[in-house]
Amino acid sequence: MSTGDQPPEGMGGLYPFLYPGPGDLDAVLTEALRSTGEKAAEIVRLRRELAESMADELVECAGEMAIRFAAGGRLFAFGNGGSSTDAQEVATAFLHPEHGLSLPALSLTSDVAVVTALSNDVGFDVVFARQLAALGRRGDMAFGLTTSGGSANVVRAFEEAARQGMLTIALAGDRGGRLAELELLDYLFVIPSSSVHRIQEAQTTVYHVLWELTQHALGAVPAPPVRNVG
Repeated sequence: MSTGDQPPEGMGGLYPFLYPGPGDLDAVLTEALRSTGEKAAEIVRLRRELAESMADELVECAGEMAIRFAAGGRLFAFGNGGSSTDAQEVATAFLHPEHGLSLPALSLTSDVAVVTALSNDVGFDVVFARQLAALGRRGDMAFGLTTSGGSANVVRAFEEAARQGMLTIALAGDRGGRLAELELLDYLFVIPSSSVHRIQEAQTTVYHVLWELTQHALGAVPAPPVRNVG
């Protein structure tokens, strides 16, 4: 679209950067560059903070996961929206890694028929808990992701997982929401940010670190190098 094109009615206010007026394009590009730089700096800061505050707990959690995988345990990942996509990536990372051991993992958001049947016939709040009730067993792992920490179906899933004696691992954002109030969680990694985008970016780092540490604990990959994050 050229600079002089006029936006459809109402669109200019929604997407002003697509319809700059005469002489405005440089200002728009400058603002986009500034905003991108700020966002990149924020996620770098968050990752450094996580490396400093969560390192010991991540190592411990990965060790517990390795024990359960070695004993035949399985990992069940779940979440809503963008966290649903992350849950699928978690399952794929463990089940079909580029290197290392292939470990049994399943995303509870992948089967559309099951998800829609449970949501329609029973209720969306139990869409993950009912799957864990049918598939889970003691020694398995429940891996839930949520940016707010307040998703009712994620909370219900962890309650069911704890009832069955599964290892419970949660990733949340901001202050942890309802998950921070649950005493039944074995591990809760909270990303201290109010931005959904930064939370999801940092959560990606957390679960990839857990994958690498778990593989190392199982003797499948070398220990990750120690880097100065300061």
